Amino acid sequence: MIEPASSEIRFGEFGMKVAVAGKGGVGKTLIAGTLSRLLARDGFRVLAVDADPAMNLAYAIGIPHQIASKIVPIAENRRLIEERTGVKPGSAFGAFISLTPTVRDIAEKFGVLGPDNVRLLVVGTIRYGGSGCACPANTLIRSLLRHITMVRGDVVVMDMEAGLEHLGRATVKGFDVLLCVVEPGAQSIETAERINRLAKDINVKEVLAVGNKVTSSSDERFIEKSASEIGLEVIGMVPFDPEVLKADRMRVAPIDLAPSSPAISAIKNLRDALKARLGWS
Repeated sequence: MIEPASSEIRFGEFGMKVAVAGKGGVGKTLIAGTLSRLLARDGFRVLAVDADPAMNLAYAIGIPHQIASKIVPIAENRRLIEERTGVKPGSAFGAFISLTPTVRDIAEKFGVLGPDNVRLLVVGTIRYGGSGCACPANTLIRSLLRHITMVRGDVVVMDMEAGLEHLGRATVKGFDVLLCVVEPGAQSIETAERINRLAKDINVKEVLAVGNKVTSSSDERFIEKSASEIGLEVIGMVPFDPEVLKADRMRVAPIDLAPSSPAISAIKNLRDALKARLGWS
């Protein structure tokens, strides 16, 4: 298990929360990781939360493989789950679980400090098949996410799991904005429509679309038109960029490999638009 980060980041009393969602493979982790780095460079204290079962946000942020590979997700930290809920994962049904576990120190104790002082907290996912009762892990994660969205200050950027399950669990309730990443394809837009509808049901303040993997003006027009038809405003377009694929193969952050590449430049523009929209600038 990786040692907790020793450098403490103090968060302000208030802050902004950004969730990044979308169909699997659209590039939401690229957006979440790069936004986290850029906002940290702007002087914000950033907590990046990886709530995607793929758990690739560490690489998008730029945390080295030898560190990232040792991170134990909160959902799999059996000792922590038992300590905070009073129940061992896999215990028999009916065991008494603390419904208000202490979570306020988890980000500092188990977060990993990365480049530009971005702190990464890997939540992970709950595995139901053959893993016993998931109730203690569910309780801890639910309380942790509620604390992050309701209490923690400054900037939180959360990379959500693909699809709609996270919205079904209402884990994005309380976020200021949900960025729905789409690519120029019908399935991506259909997923975005459902995400937008569910987000509105749980009172997410604002849902905005971000186009990704754009290769032409016709791609841009498709995304703009399709997003408009489902009631989404497009706040940014990110072009298809071979440097992103190269960074993935090398297991390095795209912002470190090619800081002036087309995709990174576009995400910088997205950062600026988002700050202006939310009054951060």
